[in-house]
This record gives sequence, C-alpha cells and structure tokens, in this order.
Amino acid sequence: MAHLNEIKLDGEVVFQGKILRVERDRVKLEDDTEAFREVVRHSGGVCVLAVTEQDEILFVKQFRYPHAQVTMEIPAGKLEYGENPEECGKRELLEECGCTAEKFAYMGKLFPTPAYDSEVIRIYLAEGLHFGNQSLDEDEFLDVEKIPFERAVEMVLHDEIPDSKSQIAILKYAVIRQNQA
Repeated sequence: MAHLNEIKLDGEVVFQGKILRVERDRVKLEDDTEAFREVVRHSGGVCVLAVTEQDEILFVKQFRYPHAQVTMEIPAGKLEYGENPEECGKRELLEECGCTAEKFAYMGKLFPTPAYDSEVIRIYLAEGLHFGNQSLDEDEFLDVEKIPFERAVEMVLHDEIPDSKSQIAILKYAVIRQNQA
C-alpha cells in the first residue's frame, strides 16, 4: 500500500440528516493494521467576498445555533449535490444580500475541518455590485452590514470574526490586493 494512504474496508451510516450524513468506516492503514474513522459527509458550500465600490465588505449577521451566538460572516450557503459552485454563490449573494455582481471570480477552496468532515467550501470574489431585494429562506433570519475592508482585516486579526471561511477570504483578498499594488 502507498505511503500516507488508507483504504476503506467497510462502513456503516450512523446518521442521515437533511444536510449531513455521519459514517463509521473501518480502514486499512499503510502498516496493514486496521482503524476506524468517523466521517461527516457534507455536500459542500460556497462563500462570497462581496466588495462594494466604496471598498466595503458585505457581511451577514445571524444566530448560529451550535455556538449559541450571533456571528459576523460573509454571505455563504450549502451547495446542493451536483450544483455548479459559481451559480450557488451567485444565488446565495442574491438571497442573503439582495445583490448581483458584474464580476464573479474564483479565489480557491478550503477544507474547514479535514480530520472528520468531507465539506469543501469554494470562495468567490464579487465586485461591481447591484443591489435589489433579499429573498431569504423560510427559516433564515439575518442582517446585512457593510464594513470597510481595512476594518474587516483588523476584525479578523483581533478575533472579532471567528468564522473560518470569512477569515480566509478576507486575508486572501488582502494578499491579492497587496500583490497588485
């Protein structure tokens, strides 16, 4: 067997929900021993760093049940199985912030918790924004805020934005801007 590889021998679905599935797999390790892996299977997601003409970042404030607090995050949403990530990002930006973008560019992907979760989040940059009306999901409640880009970077560095996808998108964008200067 190849170095740094594991082979699934068998497994079972422990839980099947609306947005995730939990599996418990038996795997063969590179030294021919066996181990168990618990994996959360998720269809993935998309986040959008939307930048206004005034150099502000659009954020959504919403209550996040697992952490029992309101968080500040860039617009994002769950990718449906088989859905085009860019189209998902455009849909989420329109639903959550009520806007469309003239420019929509892929900035990369991230694995939020690679040790036990299959989720992949794709990051997009949206510029040339045109504002209209939100169309939130039935069970979605959030407020949109515009924060100056430099202030958003400070907020990441001072632990005021704990959301990983927002941190990564903001800091990636900061490096991109710095390299273009």
